[in-house]
Amino acid sequence: MRTTYRRSIAASVAGLAMVAAGAASAADVKLSFLGGFTGPIESLTPPIFEATKMAVDQINEQGGLLDGDNLVLVQADTTCIDATAASNAADRMVNAEKVVGIVGALCSGATIAAANSAAIPGGVVLVSPASTSPAVTDLDDNDLVFRTTPSDAYQGEVLARILKGKGKDNIAITYVNNDYGKGFADALEAAFQAEGGTVVAKEAHEDGKADYRAEIGSLASAGAESLVVLAYVDGSGQTIIRQALESGDFADFAGGDGMVGSTLVTAVGEGRLDGMIATKIGSAETPGTAAYTEAAEAAGFNPSATFASQGYDAAFLLALAIQQKGSATRDGLNEALRAVASEPGEVVYPGEWEKAKKLLEEGTDINYEGASGTHEFDDNGDVPGVIIEMMVEGSGFKEVQQVN
Repeated sequence: MRTTYRRSIAASVAGLAMVAAGAASAADVKLSFLGGFTGPIESLTPPIFEATKMAVDQINEQGGLLDGDNLVLVQADTTCIDATAASNAADRMVNAEKVVGIVGALCSGATIAAANSAAIPGGVVLVSPASTSPAVTDLDDNDLVFRTTPSDAYQGEVLARILKGKGKDNIAITYVNNDYGKGFADALEAAFQAEGGTVVAKEAHEDGKADYRAEIGSLASAGAESLVVLAYVDGSGQTIIRQALESGDFADFAGGDGMVGSTLVTAVGEGRLDGMIATKIGSAETPGTAAYTEAAEAAGFNPSATFASQGYDAAFLLALAIQQKGSATRDGLNEALRAVASEPGEVVYPGEWEKAKKLLEEGTDINYEGASGTHEFDDNGDVPGVIIEMMVEGSGFKEVQQVN
């Protein structure tokens, strides 16, 4: 499965590179996609990338930006967990590729590194579709960092309520030692205790190790009935669950959005994780959801894939902001972004680029309601969101219910 994904992404990236090179003489407007093409979320990244690319393709097919300018998507790999790689990738996008805006990064630590090292100093608006750490909220970002996904401060509360509702009274938490893991773990601990539960152990772990048996044994010695794993499905999270089952230390698991992927059950074995609880960021239903879903299926990716709809919305919003501003320059793009995402204004849905462009050219205010919901950014660039309760059944995760 991973080899297939890598070949698919390599082909897409090569195609984009050829477009960028071949269109050098045309009027190009560049957006960047910063993603974890390698590393612990490599199986989650492809549909997010494809959704982002689909937004760009729709815009170009419906007349392009401004005076028919071509929107080009330039990608870079952050690896998700290497802050230096994320910083270097963002620096290349901002200072060499001269992108107008950034979709990404995906992992919270990568977003924070990219923002602090390049996007903020370069005055580039960054919209992350997947960085959920509460630490993103607190960035001193000159109003340049936004996200189309809610904070884990909320996801932690929802997961706590679900666990208590399932009769879990005491849990152990292991979390990947980065901004995502720590922020989620702290939110879950506070919320679970507020619900009357007990967190008997909460320990960080480093991603990328081959053996977590010592960490698992330490957590098990506290006597928890359930182990909550806040990590990545293609990294430490998968290894920890597999080794915990092998050792017999835990049989009951829960996780966050970083663990919701088909590769988990494939690696551990079908039937061994049935009943595992997890949460993921969902999408609020809007009148435009069906159009996004139909287009995604036609493009060959799962419209419900984790953070895919948020990736689509991030790209579409950045393009709308450029159109609203009337120029493909960086200054003032944040203000234009807030304008096209917020009430009042005539509502525009996914795929309606031609309509939006015409309204903006006529001087009409618009309000984009996207594939993942409305995006009324608060003062910190955050949005409210929807959380989906997930459960492993058979070959993978199934949706249980939407939690508002």
